[in-house]
Amino acid sequence: MLDDRHYMRQSETRSFWSAWLALILANTAVYVLQLVANLAGGPLNFVWAYLPLRPDDLAHGWVWQLLTFQVLHDPSNPLHLILNCAMIWIFGRALEERLGVATFLKLYFVSGVFGGLLQCSVSWIFPAHFGSNVAVVGASAGVFGLIAAFARLNWDEQVTALIAFIIPVTMRAKYLLLVLAIIGGLGLLDRRSGIAHAAHLGGMIAGLGYVLLFIQGNHVQVVMEKLRPKRHTRPRVFKSAEDAPSEEFISKEVDPILDKISKEGIHSLTARELKILESARKRMS
Repeated sequence: MLDDRHYMRQSETRSFWSAWLALILANTAVYVLQLVANLAGGPLNFVWAYLPLRPDDLAHGWVWQLLTFQVLHDPSNPLHLILNCAMIWIFGRALEERLGVATFLKLYFVSGVFGGLLQCSVSWIFPAHFGSNVAVVGASAGVFGLIAAFARLNWDEQVTALIAFIIPVTMRAKYLLLVLAIIGGLGLLDRRSGIAHAAHLGGMIAGLGYVLLFIQGNHVQVVMEKLRPKRHTRPRVFKSAEDAPSEEFISKEVDPILDKISKEGIHSLTARELKILESARKRMS
């Protein structure tokens, strides 16, 4: 789908181990463990009892759920796992190759955590609409963070996406991000969708923010510099060689005097300019 783009081409020096592949394997392995837990029952049921993200549990300090929910998926819906793994494969390869393993993993998990926090926040604020103890599972928040980061890094690039893995649609990366944001916003209005749209939006916000602040941070500094009021400062005038470093003194004081001599003659120099030349001669000697 994206293999013909320059950002999807694999580097010849690429490491055998890939973080994106490790994420896919981890999600798949945990999914198999969930299936076994459902069949076995008993002690293995702790997987579903303690590891999904629930707003009420998080409010009681079960913070580990912000990480564990990211590798869990509904055992009755394998399509959820397949779609998330496919998105990690598509967008994760390009991002890991461009950002490196460490930054890629930080981006992924920060997006997942922020998505989980936003999902719990809307549940706390609107418990009647979202439910205060509905379990949230899936890698979607982290995946949407990857998509947002990819879109920001390839803002005006043309990308081709497959709607329902059937219909190809080509658009600029920034418009793909906009479409996903609109879908997520509208999804929040449907209380019966069964999809954690707030987690998706939170992942997108975190992914976009991570790129802007930590990867393209210099862009933010440029904007801030433009917003700051400019201060008009007078250029410093050096009276002697001791007032400035040698190179700076020569470029700012001596060179203009030498140019003046070549154009107007040495008799055109002022007393100050003669003093500067004498100071420069002493330094050079």
